[in-house]
Parts: sequence; C-alpha cells; structure tokens
Amino acid sequence: MTIFTKIINGEIPSYKIAESAHFFAFLDILPLQKGHTLIVPKIEIDKVFDLPDSFMSELMLFAKPIAKAIEASFVCNRVSMVTVGLEVPHAHVHLIPINGAADINFDQPKLKLSDDQFKEIQALIISKL
Repeated sequence: MTIFTKIINGEIPSYKIAESAHFFAFLDILPLQKGHTLIVPKIEIDKVFDLPDSFMSELMLFAKPIAKAIEASFVCNRVSMVTVGLEVPHAHVHLIPINGAADINFDQPKLKLSDDQFKEIQALIISKL
C-alpha cells in the first residue's frame, strides 16, 4: 500500500481539496509554491501513462476546476501540470501556480508551511471551487 493510498483511505491526514469516485486531490506537504496540489487516482498504478484510458480523460476533467480555483487563489500567470512520479510509486500529477519555469524546479528548496498556513490555503482553494 502506497503512502497515497493511506492518505486516500484517511490513515494519514491530508489537506483535502477535492474527491471523486476515481481521484483524490490534496495539498503537497512539501510544496514548491503555495497552492501546490497533488491529484492521485484511487487505484494503485505506478505510472500516469499506465492508467486506463477512461482515467486519463477523467483526470483532466477532474483537474480543470481545481487548477482554475488555484489560479483564482494566487497571483500567477498560470497553473502548471507536472508529472514527475519518482518519489512515490503511485501515479499522480502536480498542479502548481507559476509565474515562470523556475517555479517548477523540483531541485529548489521546498516551502515550509505551518498547519495554519496549509489550512488557510486549503480553505482558499476550496472556496473558489
């Protein structure tokens, strides 16, 4: 069982943004930018492009309103969708508000946010959904 499955099952707490029958979205606890959100399928498949075709199209439809809510919540040029997937063997995409390519450099130091800051970001994004 991956850490993401444990988050989806509520065994590990998270800052949930949205949920559907097939996907779960929550704030990344090591964010590159405020509002950095992960979208994870509820099935354990290692690589995004190994997801069933129906999940691929549903992933985009699930991500769209979340990306729009993130964009409305933070000063940014756009919300980038990034697939890296090396740190957890469970397919996922990152939604990250950006103003330039440097904002999605995963080698840069991650933000250190308090529980209150995460809850504030969570409430802000949810309020825009």
